[in-house]
Amino acid sequence: MAEQAETLPEGVHHYQDTDDVPFELSKYFHQRYDIFSRYDEGVWMTYDAWFGVTPEPIALKIAAQLAEVSPSNKRTLIDAFAGAGGNTIAFALSGRWDEIFAIEKDPATLACAKHNAKIYGVEDKIWWIQGDIFTVLKKRLNSVAQNAVIFGSPPWGGPSYTTSNVFDLSLMQPYTLTQLHDAFMRKPTEVVLFLPRNSDLEQIAKYGEDNEHRKLKVVHYCMYGASKALCVFFGRFIWND
Repeated sequence: MAEQAETLPEGVHHYQDTDDVPFELSKYFHQRYDIFSRYDEGVWMTYDAWFGVTPEPIALKIAAQLAEVSPSNKRTLIDAFAGAGGNTIAFALSGRWDEIFAIEKDPATLACAKHNAKIYGVEDKIWWIQGDIFTVLKKRLNSVAQNAVIFGSPPWGGPSYTTSNVFDLSLMQPYTLTQLHDAFMRKPTEVVLFLPRNSDLEQIAKYGEDNEHRKLKVVHYCMYGASKALCVFFGRFIWND
């Protein structure tokens, strides 16, 4: 069945036939039901979104864990890089948050996130903001961020990280670990960064000095027995182990 491209915003697609998929996206298209289990209901994507979206089982695991370990007085969540909505949808489905702000710089990708959230029935539970996260935090959400949990799944610079045994986070593009840490931890808050599975843990560990117990929690998230990515938890999260 041919894609109804004329009904979609510019830069947005819903591939239905393998023959229509660009070669470099074919691997991701074959995994589409792991990315969005309801893909056939009309999930929208952009070209770049295929590389960055969190697979649904991983997104749900992260959302469940964040709901469990976040301080009880924190009822607002800011998804700093919403992308096509994978993580944002999972956070909304968890029912843990009174407010969820989803920030996305690219308008076409934000259109995908809104549309995909509608498929999952949670579009009205999310405040959508189109813009650069660092500008938004300063100008629109400055006071909100002080009492929120910030989740960031930043761009990693494409799939090139897979060529390294240990990924140098100073090479991450367009934002390095240092830039992200300094921007988000400017005021005491709880921050979670979603990073490549092979991230340099020694680079991460040096930021433990900002944490109350001089340690950071790093959690790997797996599918089919293999790590897909890790999350670093900065701040006063509540761990029972």
